[in-house]
Amino acid sequence: MSEFAGTSQGPASVITEPFPDLQLQLLIQLLDRELRSSLPITLNVPSGVLYGDIIGHEAWKAEWARTLRQVEGEAANLIAEFPETVDQGIKEMRAGDDTQLPRWIHLRDATLVVGSVNTVSMPLWRGRLADVSGWGLGQPQ
Repeated sequence: MSEFAGTSQGPASVITEPFPDLQLQLLIQLLDRELRSSLPITLNVPSGVLYGDIIGHEAWKAEWARTLRQVEGEAANLIAEFPETVDQGIKEMRAGDDTQLPRWIHLRDATLVVGSVNTVSMPLWRGRLADVSGWGLGQPQ
């Protein structure tokens, strides 16, 4: 007898997502308490090794908004408000659910090492926490 007996459509599709490291989520939550807090960190991500200073979401959002304000053109003012607009939309989606742990990780002064010699430097970086397969405090010498 099938485990799906009685259903005419068959099994429902289930979307699964890798589970982020709980300790890293709690570290990010701690950094979110103080806008000026940061820690040097090295991450293993699918594209290589990434290192920089881990910062909280609010610090990343403030620096991102500051960067966007430097953009010139007719849409500059609209773009500068974008980080706050995104956050407002997320807050509305989560209405009443303050228990969620962070799902994103943010770095300042990040360097991505791809292969043995290729590096990419970025003033700000944001990535999905579930894509981090390993991490350690500190940066390569």
